[in-house]
Amino acid sequence: MTQMTMIQAITDAMRTELRHDENVLVFGEDVAKNGGVFRATEGLFDEFGEERVFDTPLAESGIGGLALGLALQNFRPVMEIQFFGFVFEAMDSVASQLARLRYRSGGAYHAPVTIRSPFGGGVKTPELHADNLEGLFAQCPGLKVVIPSNPYDAKGLLISAIRDNDPVIFLEHMKLYRSFREEVPENAYTIEIGKANVAREGTDISIITYGAMVRTALKAADQLKKEGIDCEVIDLRTISPLDVDTIAESVKKTNRAIVVQEAQKQAGIASTIIAEINDRALLSLDAPVGRVTAPDSVFPFAAAEDVWLPNEKDIISKVKETITF
Repeated sequence: MTQMTMIQAITDAMRTELRHDENVLVFGEDVAKNGGVFRATEGLFDEFGEERVFDTPLAESGIGGLALGLALQNFRPVMEIQFFGFVFEAMDSVASQLARLRYRSGGAYHAPVTIRSPFGGGVKTPELHADNLEGLFAQCPGLKVVIPSNPYDAKGLLISAIRDNDPVIFLEHMKLYRSFREEVPENAYTIEIGKANVAREGTDISIITYGAMVRTALKAADQLKKEGIDCEVIDLRTISPLDVDTIAESVKKTNRAIVVQEAQKQAGIASTIIAEINDRALLSLDAPVGRVTAPDSVFPFAAAEDVWLPNEKDIISKVKETITF
């Protein structure tokens, strides 16, 4: 075990899989000698060479098309979209081609492609860099969408994604890259895609969330515990497929729930989670399921970001509102 930041755990996962399988390729804009914008691929070019870790032109549509072609030739591409707000340029490759390949070919072909990309607010990026677009792809059949909240999960989930025979979108919240360290095994290990984690046990209310909001929710839960409210925090880890069993089990135990997401209210997956709770645990609820989200507006410029993003106080307020319903 060694102490790693999330960015170090992500790099370690790619290094592990490049060593494990010669068909794994890593490519994207500036990922080779420069090691990527956030240095997520730092050192990989030096170790594995330009045939396995290489730069592409500044054209996301080309990156997606390249990944599709390589997948058809039995490679395991790990493509990087430099910031997830740029993914629209590769939308056809991802949503129309990679997502449908196994179905379209009757199982004759697979698309073992991992689409890595940073996203998320709180770091004052320029426009189109931080947008929370995960909900668009969670609604796209054929794609898996993974969003880790910590270094340990990031490494295990990324290894699972690279080994998966279907396309996986792997989203990395920029605020989490270097904000803290934790113990991460140096050897290879996997975490099941589609399995949530109970990040904090509790009895009074379930807080269901993912990505950077997990840490915000845990801080809110610590504060609420001092006030006599015991929160359970569910870290989804994967938003497609969604672990509805863990969600329902938690709600049936606590009888109350709120869903927290950084994305706008109309975006993300909060509404889907609430619908699943209503389908599976409605009679266990003592109050309507609450939501903490960003406003339904375009992601703001940096000066307004702190006001726009959900925070610890928002979670505490919604928990109390739900508890006292």
